[in-house]
Amino acid sequence: MSDPLVPQERSAAARPLDRRTVLGGLGGLTALAAAPIAASAAVAAHPGGAAHDHGAHALLTADELGFDAASGRYALPPLPYDPAALEPVIDAETMSIHHGRHHAGYVRGLNRALDRLAEIRAGEGDAGLIKHWSRELSFHGCGHVNHALFWQVMAPPDAGGGGSPVGDVRALIDRDLGGEAGFRVHFAAAAKAVEASGWAWLVWQPGSDRLMILQGERQQDLMLTGVVPILGIDVWEHAYYLKYRNRRGDYVDAWFDVVNWPKVDELLRRVRG
Repeated sequence: MSDPLVPQERSAAARPLDRRTVLGGLGGLTALAAAPIAASAAVAAHPGGAAHDHGAHALLTADELGFDAASGRYALPPLPYDPAALEPVIDAETMSIHHGRHHAGYVRGLNRALDRLAEIRAGEGDAGLIKHWSRELSFHGCGHVNHALFWQVMAPPDAGGGGSPVGDVRALIDRDLGGEAGFRVHFAAAAKAVEASGWAWLVWQPGSDRLMILQGERQQDLMLTGVVPILGIDVWEHAYYLKYRNRRGDYVDAWFDVVNWPKVDELLRRVRG
């Protein structure tokens, strides 16, 4: 019997898609998925007050997204560490199921939606299903991008995880979010208060060069158009239930011990240019 929590593959011939087509399709998902793939060009204020021109820069690389330019398809990118590496905060079994089943399901759903939309454009599919497949593209595409980012912004405590914000991200947190203490109070409260399944996000807004904290329901709801997520916590139950049961708050509080702040700072510098 199939797992009802994991999107299942449907048999269909895959239509090759070139890199521009695939990235263009994903670019139309929502702000959450679009921004990591290609942040909008903007002129914004530098923390020091000087004007700074922020061009378009990818948040995640093709390798980090599991994108293969030759086939025009996405594959599940490997974890950047062993599944047991984040214990005791996140146990190995949860990591293996979360990555190998849930994330893999979003990758399959993303490729499937892209295939069906390509068939419709070629006159071989049912154009009456465009709304359905557009929603599938948004949901599964965001699920894939969200998780690809999630694995990157965590690390074992002996390999960058935990501690305090560093570099540019620390400067912006101090300026925009009341410093580390204020950020942690705000971010943890946002994560704990997400209704049902979703995410909490630290995002950068190109136009203002400022950081904000947002909630996201499901994969893509409640996001602000044009922002670039640089740090997110998954608060779907599959992310924590084996270890923490229904104690989401305990999971959120413990999760700060594996946040990879050097990586978050690297991602911010990538998109700011």
